[in-house]
Amino acid sequence: MAMFSKVRMAGVITAAFAAGVVAGPMVAAWAQDGSRAETYRLLNLFGDVFERVRAEYVEPVNDRDVIENAIQGMLAGLDPHSSYMNPRSFRDMQVQTRGEFGGLGIEVTQENGYVKVISPIDDTPAARAGVRPGDLITHLNGQSTQGLSLQDAVDQMRGERGSTIRITIRREGTDRPIELAITRDVIRPQVARFRLEGNDIGYVRLTSFNEQTETALRRAISTMRTQAGGNLRGIILDLRNNPGGLLDQAVQVSDDFLEQGEIVSTRARRAEDAQRWNARPGDIAQGLPMVVLINGGSASASEIVAGALQDHRRAYVLGSRSFGKGSVQTVMPIPGNGAIRLTTARYYTPSGRSIQATGIDPDVEVLATREAANERGAREREADLRRALRNENTGGPATPPPPPLPPLNLPSSITDRIARLPPEGAPAFDPTKPETDFQLQQALVLVRGVATLPPGQRRASR
Repeated sequence: MAMFSKVRMAGVITAAFAAGVVAGPMVAAWAQDGSRAETYRLLNLFGDVFERVRAEYVEPVNDRDVIENAIQGMLAGLDPHSSYMNPRSFRDMQVQTRGEFGGLGIEVTQENGYVKVISPIDDTPAARAGVRPGDLITHLNGQSTQGLSLQDAVDQMRGERGSTIRITIRREGTDRPIELAITRDVIRPQVARFRLEGNDIGYVRLTSFNEQTETALRRAISTMRTQAGGNLRGIILDLRNNPGGLLDQAVQVSDDFLEQGEIVSTRARRAEDAQRWNARPGDIAQGLPMVVLINGGSASASEIVAGALQDHRRAYVLGSRSFGKGSVQTVMPIPGNGAIRLTTARYYTPSGRSIQATGIDPDVEVLATREAANERGAREREADLRRALRNENTGGPATPPPPPLPPLNLPSSITDRIARLPPEGAPAFDPTKPETDFQLQQALVLVRGVATLPPGQRRASR
């Protein structure tokens, strides 16, 4: 599960390196420990091992590979989310965070050594060229895709806008291969999927938090409000299986629904590096009742949003406990050599909760399947990861636990209608059929029930 949050971007980070901001704490640590000589001895040890590997390994080694592997090992040994990104990995990460790239517009996977089309994205070069779900891409510019890794194939299909690539497709029911010449364009994957449920409830699913997320959310809410013709009665924000992304986007999405108050705070190694983000006036949902859907795949930025809306009682959180990634990673470019992703802070919800390794508990627990009731802990979460950071809300004079959240104050006429488990024999979840999504159906019961209450009873008071 790829999860990261970006606090500062390239120019600022590069300047920090140039000014010695990063090096400063290292020097201080050496002086404090009185072990500068020991540190130099260990660096010499690293050099000795490196030279021994170069000279005596059974096969010749690439110096860059050895050094990069050593850096990766150093960072991976800190926690599950710190890592080294070589130049190619760094470029891929930048593409993810931008939320747009030059390409064809197809979602792909790998099957029997070939690239298989999951789906063409609407209104993209691939869709216009007639690429269909289930097509096997056997050749790219005349070269077989057999044996290519999925990432290598994706890299070949991406490229500058206006450039052309020839793809060969094998399609079930067609005797001969299909040759297509497709001109690449700027692709913006749909980060916000939305629709009206019953003409009165707006449903928005956010799949990640990249640079396009908050803009896409605003567009979704505006479109649904128009479609509903003034009859919009509530909003469901679906963050299930959203692995997170950019911290600033999580802040903006939370701010979209809050009129005031803290959204999130971060605490770093040094007290002076603590930060706090506050909401500005303006609620794009105009106070409509809200439900946020979460599950064990909701992590990082998703948990920031769920935690902020839950603490302010702006939304009811429904589903199952979230992943529990309460740490912030800063991406620090190293000119010409990729970047490092380093855990630099923990984040805290407005009430002071650190959800690191614990997660967000829903206000209303609803499990996706009956089997899930007997599989608690089966899904890997942050606390299960090796070297995961501890949670600091453990009590004691240094870190007293935050006060409990106010009660929901939901009348039994609503809560009694919400089921925790699907009925026996309920159909398996099919993402193409909303009626099989049990958690969504219970969210609809909740938001419609809250919409019938007087405005003063729709949320708990602080």
